[in-house]
Amino acid sequence: MLKVGVLGAGHLGKIHLRLLNQSEKYELVGFYDANEKYAEEVAEEFNYKNFKTIDALLQEVDVIDIVTPTLSHYNTAIKAVEAGKHFFVEKPITNTIEEAEQITKMAKAKGVKGQVGHVERFNPAFQAVNDKIDHPMFIEAHRLAEFNPRGTDVPVVLDLMIHDIDAILSVVKSKVKKVNASGVSVISDTPDIANARIEFENGCVANLTASRISLKNMRKSRFFQRDAYISVDFLEKKCEVVKMKDAPQQPDEFAMILQNAEGVKKQIYFDNPEVDENNAILDELETFADAINNNTTPIVTLEQGTEALRVAKMVIDSFDK
Repeated sequence: MLKVGVLGAGHLGKIHLRLLNQSEKYELVGFYDANEKYAEEVAEEFNYKNFKTIDALLQEVDVIDIVTPTLSHYNTAIKAVEAGKHFFVEKPITNTIEEAEQITKMAKAKGVKGQVGHVERFNPAFQAVNDKIDHPMFIEAHRLAEFNPRGTDVPVVLDLMIHDIDAILSVVKSKVKKVNASGVSVISDTPDIANARIEFENGCVANLTASRISLKNMRKSRFFQRDAYISVDFLEKKCEVVKMKDAPQQPDEFAMILQNAEGVKKQIYFDNPEVDENNAILDELETFADAINNNTTPIVTLEQGTEALRVAKMVIDSFDK
């Protein structure tokens, strides 16, 4: 079992602590949180060992799980790398692209593995259709959330939209060509609502909308490709696959047939895969353990986390144009 420690015991940090404590692939050593009084309360309530410094925790572990505010990701990740420890870091990987590139470069030089917490890659609905998404040409994503003061220190793009940016980059095998976006601040000092149009070199277009001041939660993406439509509901963990194929000469009387202006007939059929229940956060942490133990590439690499941040920054920069 890999010895693991957690940096940050806030809302998400406590979830990580609980799951790592349950995992059969990790031995939870303890945690560090900069708020000493709060850290003592967490340690007493859940019986986790509270380390007084990051360095003290690093000395006792093989892996460090960074669940701190984004602004501290760089410094804490560098400490882990310098100590020769593998690290998992929540999204976004860092606050700036330069920081992300530096961490990636240092980790590679040190032979340290890193994984970025883009948890939607492990959403069972997305995993169920991942192998069916093939050369999508139009993508539409809506990620709407009710207002929560937590996370409003960063634009909604880095808070919410980056989830969809990463998922889309993982299935569109092409470079980003152009980004047009608009963002509006309603309650926060940074944009609370954003819409982005991302064009890829292969012709694919992705239209993303994110809001953190909605009346209801929604996390849906739709992928359109040749002869297929794929819908993923990340929130409800449901998916739908609608395909078209050439209609047979003698279709079934209940078959759904479409005919275009040229007289070509297509039959519509549904191919909805089974969605397996899972805990996406536990899965991302445990697959990282597998990557360390088997010396394989993590599912969400530091390079991919950096690219998601790069595109997110392109969206934010486009607000001012």
